Amino acid sequence: QVQLVESGGGLVQAGGSLRLSCAPSGSIFGINPMAWYRQAPEKQRELVALISTSDNVNYADSVKGRFTISRDNAKNTLYLQMNSLKPEDSAVYYCNIPPTPINNWHTYWGQGTQVTVSS
Repeated sequence: QVQLVESGGGLVQAGGSLRLSCAPSGSIFGINPMAWYRQAPEKQRELVALISTSDNVNYADSVKGRFTISRDNAKNTLYLQMNSLKPEDSAVYYCNIPPTPINNWHTYWGQGTQVTVSS
């Protein structure tokens, strides 16, 4: 069973920075794309950033230029560096492995980590 464990959330003032980490269990890290999603209260979960196994990245328009997704295959860890945070970035952030043929079209989610940005 794959488990994703996020860390690094917290409370920060607007304009500040946080770095989220995600450490999957098992040996699946280097062979799958990975993503960060977020969900604010009463809103749908949305894709924040995606990174492929060859480090191609995509970002939601709302975070482009402020957030950076990266992966360290040696440490089996996914990161999301968040700079210039805004109150509207407040949400629970989830680490995700998207469904692919490599993992038999399963998708995996972490438990989420809360990010709160005060104005």
